[in-house]
Amino acid sequence: MKHFLRVLTQFFVFLYCKCLWRGLKFVVRKFSGRCELQRICYNNKHGPVFVFSRPLSSCPLQLLQSALSVHPDKVEKTIEDIMALKKINPDTNPQLSVSLQASLLQIVGYRSLLAEVEKLRREPYDSENPEHEDTLMKLWKELRPDTPLTSRISKQWCEIGFQGSDPKTDFRGMGLLGLHNLLYFAEHDKVTALQMLQDSLQPKHKYAKTERTAIFYSFAIVGINITDLAYSLLVGGALKTHLYNVAPEMPNLLHFQQTFCYLMQEFHRFWIEEDPSDIMEFNRVRSKFHRRILRQLKNPDMALCPHFSASDLHLVNL
Repeated sequence: MKHFLRVLTQFFVFLYCKCLWRGLKFVVRKFSGRCELQRICYNNKHGPVFVFSRPLSSCPLQLLQSALSVHPDKVEKTIEDIMALKKINPDTNPQLSVSLQASLLQIVGYRSLLAEVEKLRREPYDSENPEHEDTLMKLWKELRPDTPLTSRISKQWCEIGFQGSDPKTDFRGMGLLGLHNLLYFAEHDKVTALQMLQDSLQPKHKYAKTERTAIFYSFAIVGINITDLAYSLLVGGALKTHLYNVAPEMPNLLHFQQTFCYLMQEFHRFWIEEDPSDIMEFNRVRSKFHRRILRQLKNPDMALCPHFSASDLHLVNL
């Protein structure tokens, strides 16, 4: 009996999908004058992105799948093919074509950004590579402009938050991505980066309401850890909310690095607010901070401030 009911249910689902649903869509199109694609785009602010996130029931899956991996130069032609397939006149629906192109560029750009970030993450730091060494030296000069480095292998690296005498061992998890993010922060918002570094070295922080001792954190190590957090947000798709709202066309590495700068500053504030009893609470504080960012990014209208200045960055509802 259960088998019979299961077969019967599957039959009605098949009937609905193949016949009734198509008939309903035909009637709706006749009365509204719009196809499914138009209704989604016009009735939802995030409709164009939604179109490529979930296949239209009447649009060939192959076309949408190929659209997601198309080269940026072929986005316009791909949108023309989709509109032709849906029998939409681009002359009478010019804004629809523009919106679909912009959304597809964002999605293609997000995938390209993911590949670029992954490439940097997978590239290990090589002390024999002059470019890697130059980048590391730039980081030291930005964070310790008045203190010369006595030698390449030195305990001085601990002054900017590395664990030992040779920073290359700390980049194992995030590769060059961690180094590039730290340097970007130090170069593009130097005042904030230096202030955070100084705060992280203090045995007591000035924000405390009491004289309670605050366990300092290692600036560079936290930067690498926050790089990992930003990377997980990117890979998991949570950053789509932010990047689609702030990048008018294709998100790129610059947007990701700006996001890192925002996360660094916000984590610094969060660490002070949490006032952990010791450094062993770092993972707990990080996990709590991660959950808070995820909650904020669930709002489809949420974005980081589009005009980057880490000292002024905050989540804003656009």
